[in-house]
Amino acid sequence: MADAIFEHPRLAAVYDPLDPDRGDLDVYAAIAEELGARRVLDVGCGTGTFALLLAGRGIEVTGVDPAAASLDVARAKPGAERVRWIHGDARAVPPMEADLATMTANVAQAVVEPDDWRATLSAVRDALRPGGHLVFETRDPARRAWLEWNRESTYQVRDLPGVGRVETWTDLLDARLPLVTFRGTWVFASDGQVLTSESTLRFRERDEVEADLAAHGYVLREVRDAPDRPGREFVFLAARPEE
Repeated sequence: MADAIFEHPRLAAVYDPLDPDRGDLDVYAAIAEELGARRVLDVGCGTGTFALLLAGRGIEVTGVDPAAASLDVARAKPGAERVRWIHGDARAVPPMEADLATMTANVAQAVVEPDDWRATLSAVRDALRPGGHLVFETRDPARRAWLEWNRESTYQVRDLPGVGRVETWTDLLDARLPLVTFRGTWVFASDGQVLTSESTLRFRERDEVEADLAAHGYVLREVRDAPDRPGREFVFLAARPEE
């Protein structure tokens, strides 16, 4: 079951307007170009921002996400017909000989349960062609990003066209590694509705991720720094071996 921030129709509809700066996706677009990828699987595609960016460049894209409301937003965007949208997790994707699979932003960390993580890595590997790549990011636990997940640091008010004023903030609920749980709150001034969404992320150590990739048949090519959060995240670039 997807978190309310992605599954509730009203929250899914304001997800993009409340977070319009997606410069974090530039690194993934650059990697797709670097690898010459022509067929891409976007795991946890959400409202489709990255999938549509790639499709606009002539790349064949499949986007998969467990949140139906987010996919509804994606399907309503201009150019959505150029993307194949799948409702489900990575296990719902058929073998597709992808050149590249991506898990942007919090997607990898949002796969919390170890069994689900193992299943995700296996399903993605099956969707890749021999020599195809998997790229994803995860925060470095040592940097303790959750210390900034509080109302004082995250509070914002936006006036959104067709929606009105929306107040939103984040509260940290629990941080017992490797799991960190937090709650987002949204207040809609137009009718006073208050919505909340609780999310949990798993903070994996670098060596743990490297071991997981090896155990599921990947060859680790490189671990890069995240340009938008230097020194705070790892970007893993792994490949399905040539056969």
